[in-house]
Amino acid sequence: MTQQLDSLPLPCLLSVPEGTPPATGWPLLMFLHGYDEAAPMPLQDALTRHGPFGPGTPAWVCEHYLLVAPQLPRAGDHWFRFAAAVEAIAQHCLETEGADPRRCYLSGFSFGGNGVFDLARVQSRRWAALWAVDPTRVPEDPVRQPVWLSIGQIARRQEMTFIEALGLDAASEEPVGDRFYLDEGADHVRCAQLAFRDERIYGWLDQHELKDHVRRR
Repeated sequence: MTQQLDSLPLPCLLSVPEGTPPATGWPLLMFLHGYDEAAPMPLQDALTRHGPFGPGTPAWVCEHYLLVAPQLPRAGDHWFRFAAAVEAIAQHCLETEGADPRRCYLSGFSFGGNGVFDLARVQSRRWAALWAVDPTRVPEDPVRQPVWLSIGQIARRQEMTFIEALGLDAASEEPVGDRFYLDEGADHVRCAQLAFRDERIYGWLDQHELKDHVRRR
C-alpha cells in the first residue's frame, strides 16, 4: 500500500511490500522526479506521473521493492542541494521500514536523472546501482557505480558523449554487466513510460549489491 510521509526532510510517497521481508531486508528503489513534479503540485499527483509509482509499472515491482519517492519544495535542477535530505530518507527506510543496506538503488527522470549522478558522487557507499532516465546533462565527474541509462529525446542530443563518459554498452534482452544504455527512439515522456515498464531493467538492478555499506544508528 502506498502512503504519504510528511515527517521526513522531504515529503515522500512510500510503498512497503506486504508479508515477511527477506532476511537481509527489502531492496530499496528511490525515485527522483523531474522539473514539473516539484511542489506546489500535490504530492500524490506529482509522484505517480512517472517512475515506479506511475501507470504501467509491473505489478510485481511493488511486491519486491520498497519504493520511495521524495518531492522537492521547488522546481529546478538542484537535487544536489538536497543530498542530506535524500540520505536521511534512505536512513529512515533502512532503520524503520526494513530496507536492505546492500541493495539500495537510485533512479530518476529528467532533472531527477541529473540528480542520480549528482547524488551518487557524494553518496558512493549508499547506492548499489544507478538508473537515469533521459537526463539533461552529462555528469562531469567519474561515475563509479553500475549505471543503466534510458535515452530519450533530451539525452539523445548528447548520446555519444553520455556513452563515452559513462563507458556504456548497448543493452541486450538479458543484460549482464555493469554499464548499459537503451535508446528506443522515444520522446522525453514516452522514454519514461517505456523505461519504468521494462522488467529487464529491474532484473538488472537486482544483479547488484554493495560489498561495503553504510548503516548508521
